[in-house]
Amino acid sequence: MSYRALLHETRPSLLLFGFLARLPYAMSSLTTLMLLQSATGSYGFAGAAAGAQSLATGAGGLVVGRLTERAGLRRIGALTAVANAAALTALVAATHIGRPAMAGAAIATGLAQAQVGALIRAHWSQLARSRPGLLTTALSYEAAVDETSFIAGPAIVGLLAAVTTPLPALAGAAVLLLAGLPLARRYADPEPGPDRRTTLPPLPVTPLATLVVAMALLGAIFGVLQVAVTAYAGDPGSAGLLYAGLGAGSALAGLACGWLPARFGAVARYRTFAAGLLAGMALIAFGETMLPVAIVLAGATIAPYMISVYTLAERASAGRVAVALTIVGAGGPVGTATGQAAAGLLIDSHGPHAAFLLTPALAAAALLVAHSPRSS
Repeated sequence: MSYRALLHETRPSLLLFGFLARLPYAMSSLTTLMLLQSATGSYGFAGAAAGAQSLATGAGGLVVGRLTERAGLRRIGALTAVANAAALTALVAATHIGRPAMAGAAIATGLAQAQVGALIRAHWSQLARSRPGLLTTALSYEAAVDETSFIAGPAIVGLLAAVTTPLPALAGAAVLLLAGLPLARRYADPEPGPDRRTTLPPLPVTPLATLVVAMALLGAIFGVLQVAVTAYAGDPGSAGLLYAGLGAGSALAGLACGWLPARFGAVARYRTFAAGLLAGMALIAFGETMLPVAIVLAGATIAPYMISVYTLAERASAGRVAVALTIVGAGGPVGTATGQAAAGLLIDSHGPHAAFLLTPALAAAALLVAHSPRSS
């Protein structure tokens, strides 16, 4: 299915609100990092707090997935939008109180994170039941939109922080979360019947666990890069633009995945793109002197890997798409938490280059997971 045909399968407003509503996800972690580092002067504390926020995002995602099965995409999508906006507001207020309040508010923001990416992928999966060929194109589109948000989000954060402080970026994220309210109304989400909870099939544990690990390793790469790029750049504006370059390369590659031939199967794609991820991270680690170029080229390896993981998760969902995608998606923030904390400590003691060297090691682990027997 072409992207033009995809536009005819849903309301254009869903695509617009879907983009706007996920911008806060792309903004919150980097903004939290910059905000808390500015407030405390410590990359170690800021990285640990941002990592705790990411870990909480993973835990919150599991709860959101389960609640979605009981209450539906529409209700939970609206609830998380409001809750996340309130938590971001509390995070801004916490900067005037102290480190414990900042850490607590960062965790609350993660727990309340609106899981727009997973919920909208579940929406597409629902539509695809009666529209052959829709899902592959839709997942490629969503990966590109994810990465586009990671272009716009860090760029907005960096530019605002360069002009003023990270506070306006957090306030803007809270406002953008309101786009989740009209988005939730557009989800393809028949209300679950009263007997739904007694007829749910069991989830396949082993395939999903493998995919959670795969996504966690990608999340760890994101976490390391967020902190390392911020420290390497030296100022918020440059950091946001560098990280946006990563998203630009990834978004273009994600769109290109929509034209891959069907004979290039899901497992083969996953393993091929895992190898590409390793090559991309090696570019960043050993091409630091040309980081603006290396980071764009490396970005082109990210979305294809992420698309292949989500495709396998949908296939392994046993009909429980929303919860399967949120479970696998939860691996990302858990990995990000680990990456952010590790990178913050490394940078405080050895500088950003030591953190950059972590990324090919993480990508090598992702390649090993992709070739494990349980990955197929």
